[in-house]
Amino acid sequence: MNKLFPSFIIATFLCLTYVVLAEDHNADKKMFKVTELKPGFQFLQGKGGNILLSAGKDGLLIVDSDYSEMTPALQEVLAQHKSYLKYVLNTHWHGDHTQGNKVLGKNAEIIAHDNVYQRLNSRQEVKLFNMVSKPYPAHALPDITFDHSLTLRFNDETIKALHLPNGHTDGDSIIFFEKANIVHMGDHFFNGMFPFVDVGTNGSVRGVVKNINGILDKIADDTIVVPGHGAISNKQQLIAFKDMLVGTINEVEVMMTQQMNLKAIQEKGLSEQWKVWGQGFLNEKVWIGIVHSSLTKDAVKN
Repeated sequence: MNKLFPSFIIATFLCLTYVVLAEDHNADKKMFKVTELKPGFQFLQGKGGNILLSAGKDGLLIVDSDYSEMTPALQEVLAQHKSYLKYVLNTHWHGDHTQGNKVLGKNAEIIAHDNVYQRLNSRQEVKLFNMVSKPYPAHALPDITFDHSLTLRFNDETIKALHLPNGHTDGDSIIFFEKANIVHMGDHFFNGMFPFVDVGTNGSVRGVVKNINGILDKIADDTIVVPGHGAISNKQQLIAFKDMLVGTINEVEVMMTQQMNLKAIQEKGLSEQWKVWGQGFLNEKVWIGIVHSSLTKDAVKN
């Protein structure tokens, strides 16, 4: 079947700490935990970013595609539906959300923001991970791209992709399934943990807060919220995540205005109320480093 078928660099020791924590977060497993959300919708948790699957009369659609090594397991999940994958929507360019494109894109159409195409089509580097991403092959690149928003009607659903600039990266999109009342937040939401914000690709911690505030106005208390990482969620947990961002950003900024350097801020640490957020993906020192990097870059730009 073919497609015609309908920052600033944080200290080296922090980079190493980040990699170790990232490996712990993405435990070595070659299977997906599948959770039924509603008829026709499944929540898939593998090694990388969370996947949302829509299955219906028009075929299959997934939001994000995980790491390459997870593709065989993902194909097994898709095969259970005895249908074909028509669309892959990428929320942003990072490999834990897009590497599955390299196989799935041979048959399915890939949809993403313009900046995702540009980044996947060129060499990228995430210094905090000590990671280099080489250009993807042509079939793994987005076939359909958009600037501000895109609407797709599929499986009796109205699906809207909305670009949120300069948040997690410069190419992030939030995906709304209007009838089902489900939203996939991509990496604008790490449920219950400090997030990674890619300052090197024009991400911004303040931008994430701004973007989440805009999304909160668009969803209801009973909306099913799919985070990029972490357990299935809801609006209240998204608000708690946003409040954590605001609180920790403000604390780091106050210490920066007191002429404290990064090491001194990390040694002092954040308020006790935020400690629980450092028990997941990133520890507190690494998150402080990301916030410091982002605020420093904002100050230079202004």
